[in-house]
Amino acid sequence: MPNLYQDETPQEPIAIPHAELSADALRGVIEAFVLREGTDYGDHQFSLEQKVNHVLRQLERNEAQIMFDPNSETIDIVVGRRAK
Repeated sequence: MPNLYQDETPQEPIAIPHAELSADALRGVIEAFVLREGTDYGDHQFSLEQKVNHVLRQLERNEAQIMFDPNSETIDIVVGRRAK
């Protein structure tokens, strides 16, 4: 069966302002990111709640950005210089 989307030009990711998501949706996006991101926190252990709050603060300070990739139909969070 031919791929109907084969000839389509890839689309750029779209920034999604965190304030436009419901509280539950925002929490779900952040939790999914935190649970798969694998960051080494050094000698300190942080709870899921602490990690979620840390990412939420980064979003609020525009140090991180929620991005939707229309090509893969996925959502991710980019942190640091990649967020700009």
